Amino acid sequence: MDFTGQVAISTGAASGMGLLFAENFAVLGGNVLLCDVNEAVLKEKVEAINQKGAGRALGMACDVRDYAQVCAARDRAVEAFGRIDVMANFAGGTAVRMCKVDKSQYPEFPDVPIDVFDWGIDVNLKGPFYFAHAVLGQMREQKSGLIINIGSITGAEGGGYGMDYPTAKAGLMYGLTKSIAQFGAKYGIRCVCVSPGPVLTRAAMAKMKTPLGRAAEPQEIIDLVLFIASDKGQFINGENIMIDGGRNAMGRKVPEI
Repeated sequence: MDFTGQVAISTGAASGMGLLFAENFAVLGGNVLLCDVNEAVLKEKVEAINQKGAGRALGMACDVRDYAQVCAARDRAVEAFGRIDVMANFAGGTAVRMCKVDKSQYPEFPDVPIDVFDWGIDVNLKGPFYFAHAVLGQMREQKSGLIINIGSITGAEGGGYGMDYPTAKAGLMYGLTKSIAQFGAKYGIRCVCVSPGPVLTRAAMAKMKTPLGRAAEPQEIIDLVLFIASDKGQFINGENIMIDGGRNAMGRKVPEI
């Protein structure tokens, strides 16, 4: 794969798959703007990418919940590189975990403070929605572009406690991805959602069952994203692609009522 001359924005890019995508994209010749709220770590990661001497990387502090910051990131990418070819929405996380909710204190969904779920909906759904709204004008002008959303097996399974996460991911996997594809087709713009099952970005993910008996390595997810963005993946559009080791195909016991 060769992304020479192409430009990507990656969110949640100070760590995890957002960073791994940025690293891979730059190694393959592309220029990338890394966005994250953790500005100090982001600076270190950008410097490390640039030391490899392939594509160029820039970093920018950006809270995906703030539309003004989202637009500033878009403008920075266009100012620096002249275009936006790939918008990769990696920023996200389960609110009850990210906000360190104590389940012994808040044992069930109605007990969890609503501001925790506000955070989850804002980061996991409104953030990608904001970035789509911000970059689609530029992509329309170019008559090309790709928006990659990151869903989750949880968007298909649901969850009875941290309900913000499956709700937001389902919105990305189906409503937002298909809607952007419908809008963008006449301008040469595609939108695809990649929905992982358990991924070893955290050790706890190894406990989630799959028919293959393991969780994914992060690089396996990024390889799929890169394929979709490459010349080989140009006919993939408007689709949610599960990469879950078969978890969504597993038989599940229905609880007795």
